[in-house]
Amino acid sequence: MYYDKQTVNYLNGKWQLATDTQAGLYQQTFHYGNGVFEGIRAYATDQGTHILRAQAHYERLLYSAKTMHIDIQQSVEELVAISHKLLAKNGLQDAYIRPFVYTDEMLGLQANSQANVFICAWDWGQYFDAGALKLKVSRYCRPDPRSCHVDAKVSGHYVNSILAMKEAHLAGYDDALLLDQNGFVAEASGANFFIQKEGALYTPPKGHILPGITRSIVMELCEANGIKVHEKLFKPEDIYAAEGAFLTGTAVEVKAVGTLGEHTFKRPWDETFGALLQKQFSQVARKQKVKYQQFKAA
Repeated sequence: MYYDKQTVNYLNGKWQLATDTQAGLYQQTFHYGNGVFEGIRAYATDQGTHILRAQAHYERLLYSAKTMHIDIQQSVEELVAISHKLLAKNGLQDAYIRPFVYTDEMLGLQANSQANVFICAWDWGQYFDAGALKLKVSRYCRPDPRSCHVDAKVSGHYVNSILAMKEAHLAGYDDALLLDQNGFVAEASGANFFIQKEGALYTPPKGHILPGITRSIVMELCEANGIKVHEKLFKPEDIYAAEGAFLTGTAVEVKAVGTLGEHTFKRPWDETFGALLQKQFSQVARKQKVKYQQFKAA
């Protein structure tokens, strides 16, 4: 689903067919997870292809690399230009772009600073099937921020997400809701989490989460609509009385949550802030005019 015989990608300054791309098996990244990546979406618009918040994504990529002592030589502007060229070479508009930075061959635990920059893209629709998600509180918690840089998008961190997602699927759920080491809600396996209560939205604060770029767009939309957003710690039992809930992320965009465990939410999805923000996010992504509401902040 990711490539065929005509797919072109970028690796270390060269354009090549995906079928010809090779990497060795002795990279530190593959053995120890010392690599960084991004997930970026592009959308077809009346004005041409729009890569949503491309600069912010590549700024985060460089930040993530810095936390792992990996030296990327390309600038944000160069990486954005490469991404546009990549889409054009593959005839893509609605697409998912995956920059991945891995290190050179070395099997020791000293940080390897050499960056290999790989960027690919493919036509990828919805991350989840249609309908509201069923979430399960996971027995796996988010990494302790004292153990790693949880605000960086590092390859090795996602073992945690894979375990949580697998556990949820085996139990008949769509995704997992992970807590921090103190039992407070952190995020889903690969997305940020919001709930609606008493006329406002609540979302976990920075510290134990990857602060998503879609999360920031949604918070900007909330400000434009007069919807108050509280960034604060809360526990799973605080969610059960919520009016609604949703996830945000590059892959999931804005996605309805229907249940947490056996608990359903008080309002139908179409009557929640999440449904409005889902529609407005799609308009922003496709450079369409957004009609804001004017809610009285709670």
